Amino acid sequence: MTYKFLIYISYSYAVPIGNPLEKEIKRRGDTVFWFSDLEDGKKALDKKKNHILNIKDVINYQPDIVLTATNDVPDFITGLKVQIFHGFNAEKRPEKKNSFTHFRIRGFFDLYCTQGPATTSGFLKQQKRYNHFEVIETGWSKVDPLFPISNKKTDKYPTVMIASTFTERLSLAYNNAVYNEIKRLSVAGIFNFIMVLHPKIPNALKQKWKNLNGDNFTYYDTTDLIPLFKISDVMFSDTTSAIQEFLIQKKPVVTFNHTFNHNYLINITDANAIEYSLNTALQKPKVILEHITALINNIHPYFDGKSSSRIIDASISFLHRDKNYLKKKPQNLIRKLKIRKRLGYFTLKSFNTPYTIPKKND
Repeated sequence: MTYKFLIYISYSYAVPIGNPLEKEIKRRGDTVFWFSDLEDGKKALDKKKNHILNIKDVINYQPDIVLTATNDVPDFITGLKVQIFHGFNAEKRPEKKNSFTHFRIRGFFDLYCTQGPATTSGFLKQQKRYNHFEVIETGWSKVDPLFPISNKKTDKYPTVMIASTFTERLSLAYNNAVYNEIKRLSVAGIFNFIMVLHPKIPNALKQKWKNLNGDNFTYYDTTDLIPLFKISDVMFSDTTSAIQEFLIQKKPVVTFNHTFNHNYLINITDANAIEYSLNTALQKPKVILEHITALINNIHPYFDGKSSSRIIDASISFLHRDKNYLKKKPQNLIRKLKIRKRLGYFTLKSFNTPYTIPKKND
């Protein structure tokens, strides 16, 4: 049988997560449409012909499977609700009892397609506690285009990719000392810098960094980071989850004021140490590479570029499975009301049990 998929997003940075899934769904001959519940995502989907513009049309579409790169999803639309994640667990800030927001259960999903052992173990613990969803490890669709990983040709100057998160107290983009040092290094022609900033960062700050554009500095206004990962030798960042994505290539990362002292990062707290630290990273220290390898095996031990295929397989399989062993989802009245306000659509309908299509006998 054929299936109707919906890729559900909020922000533009989720489009590269959905693109490999869309490609795989179309390859199989199934139907796929996109929907965004926020304007940033809607603008990013403008060029897609399979973009549903309003929630009423989503309801009428009646998807079988909803692949979701957001923290919640409307409970009143049909379909198995599948969490595909919008990033790795960046561990920016711990909550009380050292529990990270990455593992917060909001009560909207039937299936979590986890990226690797690190997320699988965390969500399996939550599954035992709540028992209204299932967990299947698949790998992450966004990094499929990263494979196969090839060795980059050496350029005249090493290429340093700068990536920054949007939270002001965690973001290097707001730091004037960092800005001045990157400006000095780019003018000196020591490194070739390429930079991306999180879509949520204020436009005035983006423009400040764009003003550095020149022979050795290029600002990219994009959320498609994989092509930039491939042409970079090292990354300079803060706490963004793009760090983990970049590290999958086994290329070192220098961080500025990272919240945690991870052994797979070269972390600095002084802008004056940027040049020395980047040069250290370019030497690919053996110990750092060993720690990076251990991290990769924990967060994403899949190197075949077929995570999207595993996500689709897992979703279809679970769609047909008997789910009577699962509890009903929580009432979630306040969160459900917020979703209805955000979408401007009010209904009492709510699918509180995992969506199931019985498998027809051959």
